[in-house]
Amino acid sequence: MFTGIIETTGKIKSISRGTKSLTLSVSAEFDSDLVLGESIAVNGTCLTVTEFGENWFCADVTPETFNRTSLGLLHTDSIVNLERAMKADGRFGGHMVSGHIDGTARFLSFSKEENAVNVSVVMEGRLGEFMIEKGSICIDGISLTIARVKKDGSDYIVSVAVIPHTWEHTTLSKKKSGDIVNIECDVIGKYIRHFVELKNDSKDISSFMDFESYH
Repeated sequence: MFTGIIETTGKIKSISRGTKSLTLSVSAEFDSDLVLGESIAVNGTCLTVTEFGENWFCADVTPETFNRTSLGLLHTDSIVNLERAMKADGRFGGHMVSGHIDGTARFLSFSKEENAVNVSVVMEGRLGEFMIEKGSICIDGISLTIARVKKDGSDYIVSVAVIPHTWEHTTLSKKKSGDIVNIECDVIGKYIRHFVELKNDSKDISSFMDFESYH
């Protein structure tokens, strides 16, 4: 479990590529030592430390993760957002983040307004349907509050307001229009939708069975 509060950024040292898999070697500095097998969110994607040394670690990207995230677009010297799993006795900043990416979005634009940077991304409808104003979204591992949601055909344009600290200490400031970012929808919203759909499906089945019993 993560919070979406980025701990530090790292740099891709090397990538070993399969057809639809990766092994990443990431250069990063943390305040304390890593542990073999611990979880680290790389651009919001929960990965497992398989090897580590002083200021670096390795992690595998499986085909499922490769297909759902932007990690396959990384290259040597790419800068990535990093967050280690939340400690049980730590403060819960940000929001509840699983590190399980739901899909990707396209970075659209940014504009500065007073002390905020307004960032917009565009995503397909299956992700956009989970977006609500003042709800939570995780973009490349960063916990953000949704400011506006606008439907654009079958897509959704989602805007967030980014504070200066987040803008300066994450990869957001390096994004250009068209860049692909990882999206994790709010996990509570996903569960609620799932249960509502199950309830509706059970009603449809019950209605059908009741109808059959009288004919």
